[in-house]
Amino acid sequence: MSTPTPFPGLRERKKARTRWAIQEHALRLFAEQGYDATTVDQIAAAADVSPSTFFRYFRTKEDVVVQDEFDDLLLEAYAQAGRAPDPVASLRQSLVEAFTTTPRSELDKSMERTALIATVPALRTRVVENMITSIDDAAARFSEGVRRGKDDPAVRAFVGATLGALLPVLLEWAASGFEEDVAGLVSRTFAGLAEVLHWPV
Repeated sequence: MSTPTPFPGLRERKKARTRWAIQEHALRLFAEQGYDATTVDQIAAAADVSPSTFFRYFRTKEDVVVQDEFDDLLLEAYAQAGRAPDPVASLRQSLVEAFTTTPRSELDKSMERTALIATVPALRTRVVENMITSIDDAAARFSEGVRRGKDDPAVRAFVGATLGALLPVLLEWAASGFEEDVAGLVSRTFAGLAEVLHWPV
């Protein structure tokens, strides 16, 4: 049985609310006036915070699009996968459940972000950079369960392959005009991945 995740304290919850409120205002401004025409100062003013506060939560303007509330869920999914007898099946189940149970308002925000990433070159570049960090973080969580080092080649190959499979799913979802069932896309992609990816090696 996995150890329950501690419920975040008041300070952490307030920081999370501020973080995602900034993102909501940023997405609204991007929709109204375009990504390139929107400045960090404008986002900060709309969110009623200072530019320095913006940069405490997001290192760059690109990060306000690339990062989201699913990041923590994804890391927990890798922690669970490391403890599971079939890591690919575990990841598939966790991701399908996440997309299936996510409130519609959050899915709408994810659609906005994904559409921006698909059309703004700077964001696509930042996604690649962010994936490198994500691989490091996910490998650290996954390695705890499989009892290998986070720099073990097999650990990094597994995490890289599975994270790499997720990105085209999101881009395909955007290309369909978000008409495709994203949970179904994830399920089919990871079912295919399971045919060619085996653990342990």
